[in-house]
Amino acid sequence: MAKTQDFTAAFKDVMGAFPVDTKAMEDAFKSQTTLAEKMSAVSISAAQQSTDLSAKWAADTLTKMQDLTKAKAEPADYAKSVTDFASASAESAAEHMAAFAEIAKKVQTQTMELMMAAGKDMSEEATKAAKKATEEVTAAAKKATTVK
Repeated sequence: MAKTQDFTAAFKDVMGAFPVDTKAMEDAFKSQTTLAEKMSAVSISAAQQSTDLSAKWAADTLTKMQDLTKAKAEPADYAKSVTDFASASAESAAEHMAAFAEIAKKVQTQTMELMMAAGKDMSEEATKAAKKATEEVTAAAKKATTVK
């Protein structure tokens, strides 16, 4: 009966000729987790600011409603009270929407800055890894051609 050839040694030789740089993978993982951490910080900060702004807007609206709910001496005073509340609410809405827009603009700016920095870092890392890989493959090729 024929005996199956053991390819273990051959695979070891092949894998040894083309080394894998795990440091590059570790660096990429660290870069990715750092970017995710910074992006999360931007998102959480924006969420906190938006929540604070929403709570302030609600508190302001409830404060303005106190005048609306008070008893009036004349029927015309009720109409004036509603008109004043509507006017104040519209003004407040414009102010708060502008504040929300500022939060969104800040998030957009911070996100773009993070993405640009990450792109630059990744480009530098990829260039470094490609250069190192080229050097290693060239060295392995030279070694393979000179060893006989």
